Amino acid sequence: MARSVPARRSRLTKALVVVLLPWLLLLQNCAAEAAPWFWPAPMEDPYCLSWRVMVEANNAKGWRTVPPPCVAYVQAYMAPWWGQYHRDVGSVADQAAAYAAQLVVAPPGGDGLDAWVFDVDDTCLSNQPYYQANQFGAYDPVAFRMWASRGICPGIPAVQWLFQTLKGRGFRIFLVTGRDEETLATSTTANLAAAGFSGYDRLIMRGALYRGQSSVAFKSAVRKQLAAEGYRLRGNVGDQWSDLQGDCVGDRVFKVPNPMYFVP
Repeated sequence: MARSVPARRSRLTKALVVVLLPWLLLLQNCAAEAAPWFWPAPMEDPYCLSWRVMVEANNAKGWRTVPPPCVAYVQAYMAPWWGQYHRDVGSVADQAAAYAAQLVVAPPGGDGLDAWVFDVDDTCLSNQPYYQANQFGAYDPVAFRMWASRGICPGIPAVQWLFQTLKGRGFRIFLVTGRDEETLATSTTANLAAAGFSGYDRLIMRGALYRGQSSVAFKSAVRKQLAAEGYRLRGNVGDQWSDLQGDCVGDRVFKVPNPMYFVP
């Protein structure tokens, strides 16, 4: 006699339990032993999502640390390979490349004065490992200098692609960073080269003349000098609004997301 439908379903259920139970136990053990960042908080957390939007829109200003309830959220957002951050940066790079494709650049042998400005920290090079290890706490200039001096910051792939795309289109590239020139010039130059950022026209760092100045004041002065040299600043890419404000910001600015810290 053929088995009834309920009997067949019962056998199927038992079989699935036998097959899946070891995997479920394994996942449970991994979750118990894994580092806190391995299992991220749900990305749909409404409070933290709204907070991140306020950061990117420059409505949240002067904050020193990621709000404690949002540390796991930011870890998940910034996670290498699968975090939403990398898709967002890719979208920024796509928009910048599409804009650049519409511009008429002086041909080879022309004046060669069409230029783009890039920030370095968390625009070209990622400091995510450093900030995550410190639970996105308050900025410590001594600890950060030690991290940056190691020259191991990973490159941000989408920005590296944009960098190379703009070079291929004939734009001049200037990297402008608030890193201290006296202590970090060598490590930063080597780190950029290792991360695929080579062939730029100039790396401009914060020297003694600009110590103590705000990021807006320092970067404005640099851009004004480039403009005085005759360069047409067609685009400007940075992770902080202070990279993109002030004088001679360029024809268009492109903000790379960064919910890890705020630079006034």
